[in-house]
Amino acid sequence: MRRGRRSWLDPLREKGLTVAGGRRGGPLIVTEDVELLDDLLRLCAAAGAEPEVHHGPPEQPGRRGGWEQAPMVLVGDDAAARCRGAARRRGVMLVGRDQDDPDVWRRAVEIGAEYVLRLPEAEGWLVDQIANAAEGVGRPALTVGVIGGRGGSGASTLACALAVSAARVGRRTMLIDADPLGGGIDVLLGGERAEGMRWPDFAHSKGRLGGGALEDSLPALHGLRVLSWGRDEETVIAPQAVQAVLAAARRLGGVVVVDLPRRVDEGVAEALAQLDLGLLVVPGELRAVAAAKRVASTVRMVLDDVRVVARGPYAAGLDERWVAQALGLPLVGELPLEPGLLAPRTAGHRPEAAPGVRWPASARSSGSRRRQRASPAPPPPRPGEGRHDRRAARRRTATAGTQWGRAHTRRSGCRAAGPGEAAGRRGGARGSGRAAR
Repeated sequence: MRRGRRSWLDPLREKGLTVAGGRRGGPLIVTEDVELLDDLLRLCAAAGAEPEVHHGPPEQPGRRGGWEQAPMVLVGDDAAARCRGAARRRGVMLVGRDQDDPDVWRRAVEIGAEYVLRLPEAEGWLVDQIANAAEGVGRPALTVGVIGGRGGSGASTLACALAVSAARVGRRTMLIDADPLGGGIDVLLGGERAEGMRWPDFAHSKGRLGGGALEDSLPALHGLRVLSWGRDEETVIAPQAVQAVLAAARRLGGVVVVDLPRRVDEGVAEALAQLDLGLLVVPGELRAVAAAKRVASTVRMVLDDVRVVARGPYAAGLDERWVAQALGLPLVGELPLEPGLLAPRTAGHRPEAAPGVRWPASARSSGSRRRQRASPAPPPPRPGEGRHDRRAARRRTATAGTQWGRAHTRRSGCRAAGPGEAAGRRGGARGSGRAAR
């Protein structure tokens, strides 16, 4: 028997296994205790799962759709003795209310339970486990945030292009507009009239949202799901609602792209805490670089892995490497100027993927949160030195450039947790004894 807070789904996650077929059925409940059954049905409803209920032990424990095939089994204290002959399997939990029952651990061993849960203390943790079982086990989505170094830098366009590109290659994709003053990213995709829920519908959400229910409720545009803002008066979205929505989107797997505002408040901090990677879009001009430096310093208080996407055209003496070097951030790619992009956007057509932007190697690996070290960038040009003199300048200052790059390459490591992240990602059954770990 193991003790601790380890989920019974963790061994599957560690092996990289996924459950095909999307959403699954709910748990199997075995109990004759009416009050306990009411509590368990309430928790299943909160998790968006439809359970199979037996007031006694299953007549044929090994039949398909019963004891062995259910994603998880919740056995009431009253039914433990009658389930002794059932086949041993993972995901069996012994549930009850009596905190001082001396025989509870003996009963747990007899039925092969991995957890002993005492209600109501373990309710929050149990809702998470039921929802995980109903939605299936899989890798969390690669979550990328896009933020502009200054206004009009093209961050929303890049966010749409990344989401459309991911959907085009068959990835399950969700595009989330986290900028309430951006006018609605659904407009950029030509879907402002598409039916579905917008942010104001989730304004008072808290706790756990079902990933499948979230996906089904959103407008479907160009092969992806889009969560945007409405056209009514501005609605304040609580940080708990932002955390709940982003966590539900991540559990679906695939790719989640978040269009972020330049200002960081509590809600935006919750969104940043859910990201694997942040892309800072910076036009090639001195004022934009100065503004982007302030944005980056604020964002990196929550998100450690922030990288630069430079956007042309460039002012005299500047290029994409100079922009990244001035910010002290890794350069992930260049967003070239596309003169023909404005007309399709005005007509409501989807933005195509920018050919000059590359996904970083670590971003292509779902679930990777480690930063790639930046290649040493060349030093800034000497006063009066133009782009045509850059190659000679690099040769003259190769040693200095290497030292500069080493000095400005930050250590890789885990990012700082945002407000409420620990509570959002680590639901635990405090105060409950579990026959697991």
